[in-house]
Amino acid sequence: MKGRPAKQTLRDALVLANLRGLVQRFMNTAERLCDFAIVGVIPIAYVRIRFAPEILVPVAQIMRDYRKDIDKLRFICRDASTSLELWLRSRHGTWRFFRIERDTIFEIDRQGNPLEPKTSQG
Repeated sequence: MKGRPAKQTLRDALVLANLRGLVQRFMNTAERLCDFAIVGVIPIAYVRIRFAPEILVPVAQIMRDYRKDIDKLRFICRDASTSLELWLRSRHGTWRFFRIERDTIFEIDRQGNPLEPKTSQG
């Protein structure tokens, strides 16, 4: 979780990002708030990517494990035309995507659309 994203994770993320719009990468510095932005679409997405040793965990654990990344994204000014996103990739190439809101996060698909909440069957 620390340091810059692995090269393969970044390459894979850029392929996915290019499917959504024009990608603007940010310099790799300790101060950067995100890794890239997807522009030319609304909402504009500011994205941080990370390797996830555990990908199939509850959202509450994602919020704890990636607190620093989420907090950095929250520094970016946002409105209805802006999406702050955390993208996680497992070592097997599985992705999960999250939209960051003021007090919470929720899971989205790779196009940035909210996922339907999972309901228990019974």
